[in-house]
Amino acid sequence: MKTEIFATLGLEANYRETGDQVLPSCFAVSDLAAASLASVGVALAELIGDGRQVVVDRRLASLWFAGSIYPQGWEMPPIWDAVAGDYACKDGWIKLHTNLPHHRSAALAVLGAGATRDAVAKAVKTWPKDALEAAIVARGGVAAAMRSASEWRSHPQGSAVLAEPLVYWSGEREHKPWLAPPACPLNGLKVLDMTRVLAGPVATRTLAGFGAEVLRIDPPGWEEANVVPDITLGKRCARLDLKDSEDRKVFEALLAKADIFVHGYRPGALAGLDYGSAARRAIAPDLLEVSLDAYGWSGPWAKRRGFDSLVQMSCGIAEAGMQWAERDVPVPLPVQALDHATGYLMAAAVIRMLAGNGALHARLSLARTAGLLMGARQGQVGTLAPPPEGGDFAEMAEK
Repeated sequence: MKTEIFATLGLEANYRETGDQVLPSCFAVSDLAAASLASVGVALAELIGDGRQVVVDRRLASLWFAGSIYPQGWEMPPIWDAVAGDYACKDGWIKLHTNLPHHRSAALAVLGAGATRDAVAKAVKTWPKDALEAAIVARGGVAAAMRSASEWRSHPQGSAVLAEPLVYWSGEREHKPWLAPPACPLNGLKVLDMTRVLAGPVATRTLAGFGAEVLRIDPPGWEEANVVPDITLGKRCARLDLKDSEDRKVFEALLAKADIFVHGYRPGALAGLDYGSAARRAIAPDLLEVSLDAYGWSGPWAKRRGFDSLVQMSCGIAEAGMQWAERDVPVPLPVQALDHATGYLMAAAVIRMLAGNGALHARLSLARTAGLLMGARQGQVGTLAPPPEGGDFAEMAEK
């Protein structure tokens, strides 16, 4: 895992780890946490050029994958919608992701059920899992039937995404040295952030933490109250409607001034707004880009909406966890590891382009990161529990 991460980023794995606690999983989640965070540190060290060795605390890296803030004296909104979750079908399991109102409406419309877990569970039980997944997706919703790893490898999308590189580099750029003080190595870097939920925002939050000026753009009416306090740290936030003529002028002016554009639009989505790659390059010829997709950039599901929890169901992670834990329900990873790891790899990719690897664009996907993790089984059970919701991170870090 570490070898593939550093090879695809063109870095020497010049770091060491401390601590030996790991998160409980059949997969090496703590190894992924340590290596992906280390990739950011090593990339920064090379950018600065001082040759320092990066040190990663495995326990803190694992806890950081669980969340970056823990409320004291206030409460975060619930992470999940009341209907979201795993449901038994006729022939297996399916996960419904209903956090967004239109996704919830799509699932309920297909099921013909009321918005209660009992009603949804009763309706889901009458469907084969693959048929229900297809029907919800066709209606504009998001869902994932649980598959085994072998089923995913033989699935057209699974075989397509597993053939993709962990980071796909494209374009050619003349090296322009990035000069910034070591104490704040990304000071002055202008980042335009058009990502949602977790992986992309983790990437841009990381860049902000090292001095970048990050402006997050959301469409009017978009709400992510359950994650916004966590993923907007260090950023400025604004709203633009890219179908509005005046807002488009603002967006184009921002894009022209940006050094980095980080986005989570599915293939073809920006082109559908008349902002395809050629149009973006005409507006900002020297722009560096990092883009994220859920299920990969090739194959029949390349344009499918997805989230970490859904990819875990599709690719075999939840099924492998169920077998490992000897349970009769899907068992996901203990943290949203695909989101967090991909986010840190995206941040490392930005830094590598700044350092002069010659690329203009890097593409990553949650499903390809899942493939990386699934190649790293864990021998030990793992006793490091993520902090409870609302727990005291500082207190836990000291233990």
